[in-house]
Amino acid sequence: MSSFTKQQFIDKYKVVFPIKDASYAETYRVKDASGKNCFLKLFNYAKLHRTQFDSDGDVLELKISKLLAHPNLTSYKDSGELVINGQKMAFIVYDYISGETVSQKVTREQRCSIYEAKQIVLGVLNGIKYLHSLSEPIIHNELTIDNVMLDMSTDISVPKIIDFGYARFLNQNIQSYKKDGLNPFYMAPESFNGVFSVQTDLYSVGVMLFHLVFGMPPHFIDVSPYKQNRADVEEVILAERNKPLRIPDTGKNIEENLINIISKALANNVDERFKSADEFIKALNGEIQVAPITRKVSEVKEQATKVNKKHGNGFADVAGMDELKAQLQSDVIDLLANPEQAQSLGLHIPNGLLFYGPPGCGKTYFAEKFAEQMGCNYQYVKCSDVASPYIHGGQGKIAAIFDEARKNAPTILFFDEIDAMITDRSKQTNVSESGEVNEFLAQLNNCGHDGVIVIGATNKPTEIDEAALRSGRLELKYYIPQPDFNTRKELFRINLKQRRIDFGIDYDKLASLTENYISADIKLVVDTAARFVFRRHLQVISMSVLEEAISSIKPSISIEMIRKHEAIRDKFERNTNSETVRRKIGY
Repeated sequence: MSSFTKQQFIDKYKVVFPIKDASYAETYRVKDASGKNCFLKLFNYAKLHRTQFDSDGDVLELKISKLLAHPNLTSYKDSGELVINGQKMAFIVYDYISGETVSQKVTREQRCSIYEAKQIVLGVLNGIKYLHSLSEPIIHNELTIDNVMLDMSTDISVPKIIDFGYARFLNQNIQSYKKDGLNPFYMAPESFNGVFSVQTDLYSVGVMLFHLVFGMPPHFIDVSPYKQNRADVEEVILAERNKPLRIPDTGKNIEENLINIISKALANNVDERFKSADEFIKALNGEIQVAPITRKVSEVKEQATKVNKKHGNGFADVAGMDELKAQLQSDVIDLLANPEQAQSLGLHIPNGLLFYGPPGCGKTYFAEKFAEQMGCNYQYVKCSDVASPYIHGGQGKIAAIFDEARKNAPTILFFDEIDAMITDRSKQTNVSESGEVNEFLAQLNNCGHDGVIVIGATNKPTEIDEAALRSGRLELKYYIPQPDFNTRKELFRINLKQRRIDFGIDYDKLASLTENYISADIKLVVDTAARFVFRRHLQVISMSVLEEAISSIKPSISIEMIRKHEAIRDKFERNTNSETVRRKIGY
């Protein structure tokens, strides 16, 4: 609870209203003797941490604030001490800033335009360039969108860095720095170990730039399950940063040089980052070019020759499904083969595909043959591969699967019965399961840029979490129904090809007799016919034996089930973004 209320005085300053009540300080909007608005920060000496005092016993923030003299920094106005209820207090008064925090702007608008983001970040960089260039350099240590105000008192809004509660002189002993209370998403990797420097400030500005452009911090994950333990939060964030930086799809054309600048600012290796605020400023102004750190889509093609490919006949082994083959050839394979042309048209390898339809129609088999056609690695993942008896253990398994796929890119990552892995979170009560879905969604974002294409197979698309089905994740969707007449003919030919058969097999008749049979049923028919021949000591599989086998085997899926799946297909495609709707594959 704030120590002062409206109309009361703090020294000679009249309280307009309290703004914030933190653990060791209270912030107020006040008026001075002339009626001018100001900000006042009140400190309770008894609640200050020892690291918040300098060697002379003075409040460090007060000492630093007196040195602030730059258009992009909050302006010091006054300070003093007083005793309230027997407790010694200190206060700092800053000039009033008419406007809003950048955080409030982002909350309202979700993200900034590239121009706005650049202007805000340039202002912040100019402010810290001043701080870092003082005879006794100062590092801010808490550069976030919450600690930058936009001064709107003139026609052009001016970003101003505020709140120097974590600021330190660069030459202070490392033990005088503290990280408790800092936003971990804005902290440089080395800051988790208590190391703060000029470059940790620059890392935070890189996070700010990413946040402004994309509406979220980089490497963002849900850490709410770990909030009871700061060490756990730091561990999961550092683990996330070991993965390639994912660039969200905003629907806007982001310049490659801006991506390179962001990637350099956010490099885990401090030697790869910007060395000074001035270098960062020159990069944003186009005075220097920044070489790319992250891998481009075009590199996926080059890497295809360096990994162990999945060999086979590819689509040639698949009966029918000509429309699906053509769509995947256009949507994925041609993009991989012609990355420069694709990039010039703003096309990218999709992150994920969804094969859905009745069971037993060849979704798994087709995915494997697709990998053969592409000539890339193929990794099959089933539900038990991501299951764990430990809370949040599944999240680690999911992350490890994607990490391995990225190392061996280009890779087809096939998830069988994907509905069981990313079940609708609105139907879940288990926090761990919800966390695993969150992890899966985070990994899906831009995995195509890393050469990983996810294919999910399901008989229950309506049970998948809706967030997984949006653009940028499982964005291309294909309904795979039971085989049509011509495909059934081809399936019989393929299944009989390596067996001893009689002359005069009527494939048209076999196809006619097996309407609504799935591919697994047709294989069972041929296997059953072969057993009949073996038991009866016959020499070849004849047409009559095949007809007998058909009469003994009923379709695996009923007409009712087929209609149910077709109804799901119709509803599913109506609700799908027009860019990703796929006509049903013409079996």
